[in-house]
Amino acid sequence: MRKRGEHGVLILAAAFLLMFGLISADYFSIACRQSYADMAAEREVLTVRASDSQGTVYDRNMKPLCNTVERYEAVAVPRALNFEKTADYAVDREAFRTAFEKGVPFVFECRNDTPESDALTVFPVPERYTDGQPAQHIIGYISEGKGVAGIEYAYDTILRGNGGENSVGYSVDGFGRVIIGDGKKVTRSSVGASGVVTTIDREIQMICEECGREMNKGAIVVSDVSTGDILAMVSFPQYTAGSIAEALDDPDCPLIDRCLYSYGVGSIFKLVTACEAIEEGKGDIIYDCKGSINVNGQNFNCHRLDGHGAQNMSRAITNSCNTYFISLSQQLDTARFRKKAQELGFGRENDLCAGITGSTGVLPRAEELSVPAELANFSFGQGRLTATPLQINRFTCAIAGGGEMPELRLIRGLTADGKEISGEKSPQKVRVMEMRTARLLRQMMTAAVRGNSESNAVSGIVDCGAKTSTAQTGRYDAEGEELCHAWITGFFPAEAPEYAVTVLAEDGGYGNKAAAPVFRNIAERITKRVGTA
Repeated sequence: MRKRGEHGVLILAAAFLLMFGLISADYFSIACRQSYADMAAEREVLTVRASDSQGTVYDRNMKPLCNTVERYEAVAVPRALNFEKTADYAVDREAFRTAFEKGVPFVFECRNDTPESDALTVFPVPERYTDGQPAQHIIGYISEGKGVAGIEYAYDTILRGNGGENSVGYSVDGFGRVIIGDGKKVTRSSVGASGVVTTIDREIQMICEECGREMNKGAIVVSDVSTGDILAMVSFPQYTAGSIAEALDDPDCPLIDRCLYSYGVGSIFKLVTACEAIEEGKGDIIYDCKGSINVNGQNFNCHRLDGHGAQNMSRAITNSCNTYFISLSQQLDTARFRKKAQELGFGRENDLCAGITGSTGVLPRAEELSVPAELANFSFGQGRLTATPLQINRFTCAIAGGGEMPELRLIRGLTADGKEISGEKSPQKVRVMEMRTARLLRQMMTAAVRGNSESNAVSGIVDCGAKTSTAQTGRYDAEGEELCHAWITGFFPAEAPEYAVTVLAEDGGYGNKAAAPVFRNIAERITKRVGTA
């Protein structure tokens, strides 16, 4: 009985062991299958990214203002490559060696003729900016992958949205090693052709940057008279995106876009005084300039201390006679005069896009102009009055364009392919003076260039109309000389104006010496370009 019982226990134990073995084997099989499933699910876990591409900022003719030069980057799998053969394609051989010896996939800058293979994938990557980058103030710059100024800031999500990635995804084994020959997933950027289309003409922009290079500080604006499209907008001194730290420490503040900042205006404003006088029926007044005029016990001098003698309005603009316009302002309706200045854009900002907005400047209040001395200063552009180069350029468009003043425009629209533009709006204009008034002002500005005046520094091969300014600042240099802003604004061709050009030389001195030659060079070079286009 005992042996029979022991035998049963042994049979039961054997059965239990067999069952346990079967269960263990089943669990092991399930675990293995799960392990294989996990490995399969994680086969494409290694992704190596080259530099991302970004959208492009274009000029009005769809010519890129940035992304104009391509460099090349390659993603390499070192254990499947021959060092010597591959290193020949590296731009920096020593940097390539250092990365290669680590044995893991890496990115290196390569030549454009680098051959691709399973272990080597090449990406063309546009250089965002180049040496001599045009329109840097307009384009702006990037910090930590985000736009922080200019169009880079205003259209950050458009220029750096989805689709910019350049990368390679590899299958890996259980040890994380790339499996060559098992395919690779290559993602190439699709955003390079998309971007923002501006109104800038790249060639005119570069002409202005070259012509104004001698200005230490200043601004140039060129616009299309009929549409208000900004063809060039340049600020000096210029900067590069690679030298932001140095620019921040520069006392001349190159990061400031001076086209957007307001300055004392000076004699250019005499055109506004003349405009109001003509429309009040007082454009034929004759005044005898004796070199000074007394306003409520305060003397105001003309720049010619012995006087200009008898002046009509045209001669007064040609000679830039201060006393003529002071006397004229005393005969105007002050409220209408101020309103006319406001209608011509003074005291109003120019919003070009997010982050690029021209200052309102300072338009004296009505109660301020009720003080005779303030009105006298206002009549020839001194006192509290300030304006931006954009504002001056815009009202020049009104004179040149028959009395219709356009909204200045910097952005035409967006593009998805670098060919077609979406979201473009029609030019917007408003009538701010009578056609007759505009015609008379154009004739006076043309006569000022042709006549014996400070504006004749503009005379050259291009027939144009212009007015210069020398705006006092009340600041003095180390030698005791007053610092003055030099201005000129005008249009060309004279008979059928197409372009409005405004030049400011901050602290530059006299308008006829510092600003007028720049204007002349720009007009001549644009005319030559159009003639040979």
